[in-house]
Amino acid sequence: MGLFRSKIMRHTISVLVKNKFGVLTRVAGLFSGRGFNIDSLNVAPTHDPSMSRMTIITRGDDATLDQIVKQLNKLVDSLEVQDFRDGEYVDRELVLVRVGVDPQSRAEVMQITDIFRAKIVDVQPSSVTIEITGSEGKISKFLGLMENFGVQELTRTGKVALPRK
Repeated sequence: MGLFRSKIMRHTISVLVKNKFGVLTRVAGLFSGRGFNIDSLNVAPTHDPSMSRMTIITRGDDATLDQIVKQLNKLVDSLEVQDFRDGEYVDRELVLVRVGVDPQSRAEVMQITDIFRAKIVDVQPSSVTIEITGSEGKISKFLGLMENFGVQELTRTGKVALPRK
C-alpha cells in the first residue's frame, strides 16, 4: 500500500491583530523560526484604528497550515485568524507596471489597458505606467500581454482579502 502525500498548496490567511508596535515582527518571526516561507504579506489598519488586518500568502500542506494557524492564534496580539478556502473570500491585488511604448505600440497598450479596466497613471515619451487591480488570474493575464511590449519595472501590493459573509 502506497503512502499518501499531502498536497503542497498556496494558502491565504487573514489575521486580525491589535495595532501595536512589534506585532508584525512577531508574526514574521513565527514564520521564519519554523522554516515557513511567506509569498506575500500585506498589513494595514482596518475601519477600527486599534486593529490591523494581515493578509498572508504561504505554501504548505494541510498539516503545515494547521500548525501555522495554531501558532498565529497563540500570539498575544492576535484577535482572529482565518484560513481562507476557495470561494470563501474576495481578494484583490494592486499592480503598478511601467511598459515601454513607441508611437506604433502606444495605442495598442492603451486599448489593452481599457479592456482590462486598468488605468494609465503616468505617460512619458517612451513609456506608460499602468495601475491595475483585480484577481490573481486577471493580473497574470494582463502582465502576460504587457510582456510583449517590454515591462520596464513592476511592483505589486500582494493580495488583500476579506471573508464572504
